[in-house]
This record gives sequence, structure tokens and C-alpha cells, in this order.
Amino acid sequence: MKTIKFHKTECGVDFLLNVLPYKEIGENYFTDETFNTDFFEIIFFKSGSGSIELNHQSIQVKKNSVIFISPFQKRKWNLVKKNLDCTMLAFQEDFLNDFFADKLFTFKLLYFYQLELPLVLEIEEISFKTYCEQLTEIKTELLATKADSVHIIRSLLYYILQKINRQYAEKHHLSIENSANNYGFDFKRLLEIHIKEKQRISDYTEILNISRITLNKAVKEKFNVTATTLLKQRLLLEIKNLLIHSNKTIQEIAYELNFSEPNHLMRFFKSQTGKTTTEFLESYQNGILS
Repeated sequence: MKTIKFHKTECGVDFLLNVLPYKEIGENYFTDETFNTDFFEIIFFKSGSGSIELNHQSIQVKKNSVIFISPFQKRKWNLVKKNLDCTMLAFQEDFLNDFFADKLFTFKLLYFYQLELPLVLEIEEISFKTYCEQLTEIKTELLATKADSVHIIRSLLYYILQKINRQYAEKHHLSIENSANNYGFDFKRLLEIHIKEKQRISDYTEILNISRITLNKAVKEKFNVTATTLLKQRLLLEIKNLLIHSNKTIQEIAYELNFSEPNHLMRFFKSQTGKTTTEFLESYQNGILS
């Protein structure tokens, strides 16, 4: 499977960040072959129709819709190219976390690394137009850099990301309130790093040096689910990806994910999806995503 890597642009600043209008993205990006990238993408669709298969969700592409894609999320497009128009905001995680001096910044954006809620947001016309104008300003600063460009880019980018985060949180009844700790976001970050070898809550409470009660309270506050639910969602996603996108057997997947026996993996999968792994693959091949 192809992975598209982020390339530094010919902008006047050394940013791992870019704003790409449709003509710069190119039609070849919107392929019906499965691929991923090593960077974040927020795609603002000014017009278009069709869908994207992303994180085992089928997402409809509509006017004034915004789609959120995290690094290495596998996707496949099914778009009508006629009258398609969009703008992509692309950036790498480490750059953005450094840019805002917050190692958890991207994990605090609720639309990234999302496991269950939709990876899309429909935005009303006036706000959508404002975001597009601000993206154009960022592009202008990237191409014609001045002494204060970094400050302008930082302020515009922060506004866009946080404003959309607020809208996403309001739509899905999630909390964006600041708290005294970041354990919920830390847990989310650690799941991305360790899910293949650590599938017990105690593994993460040990790393974070907190109690299970403290972790569960922090996760519930931020994501409206328990820590156990979040871990199971992330583990299930990993199993689905390996079933669909690798040639590995159930035995090999169970071994890779540290299940003691393949039967344990199969029981876990059935309890979470209501389907056996075979039934899931048959449904997927018939175009049913779940």
C-alpha cells in the first residue's frame, strides 16, 4: 500500500505545513486505491459529491463539508471529479506540536485520532467561507514571507483549528474545558504508540503513574467514554486494519497483537462487532463498512 510522505514546499519559510488548493492537490490524490499519508489532512470541500472510505466509515462528501484525516489512516476515495473543488490544510504532527509549544496539541483536537465519531463536519456557509479566506491568507504568507509571517500564520492556524474543534465538540457533546491535567489526552497518545503490545488499562496507568479511577475520570471527561472503551475501540481498529490491509492469518495477527491464543482475538472481535472475522471480511468485500 502506498504511503504519501510530506515534502517541504518551496515556500519562503521552513514549515512542515502547507495549504493546497485543488489544482495543487491533483486528481491523482483522489484515487479509488487504498493509501495513507504520514501527515495530518483537513480537507475543506467547497463543492463535490461522492464519498471516502476512512477508518471503516463511509463518509459522504458534500458542499461545505470538512474531512479530518490523521497520519497513516487508510482511505479510499469514490468521488465525482466533475465540479470538485476543495482546499487541503496539511501538516506534520511534530511540527504543529512544536509550533504551539504543546506536545499534546494534535491530540487535543477532538476530530483527530477519532475512533467512533464521524471524521467529518458540515459547516454553515458563512463560517466555511471565513475558514477558506483564512487558509488563503496562510498560503499568501507561506509564499511571500515577511518578518512577521510566522506570527500571522500561527494566529490564523490556531484560530481555524480551535474554532472547528469547538464546533465538533458542540455537535458531539464533548468537553473542551481545560482541566488540571492532560491524562485523557496522554492516554489517547499512548494508545497510538503502544496498542500493539499493551492492551490492559494497568499498562497505561503504570506509564502515567496514576490510578485506574483517575485515568477513567480523565478519559470520561474528555471523550465521554470510559478508558476501557477507548482502548477496545483502538484495538478493534488495529485488528480491522490488519484483516483488510495485510495478508496475515488470524494466528499471525493474534501473535502480533499479543493475544495468547487466536481464539481470544476471535472472541474479542465477535463481542465488539457481533460478527466473526470471516463475516466481517465478507461484509467488507460486499461494500458494507462496520
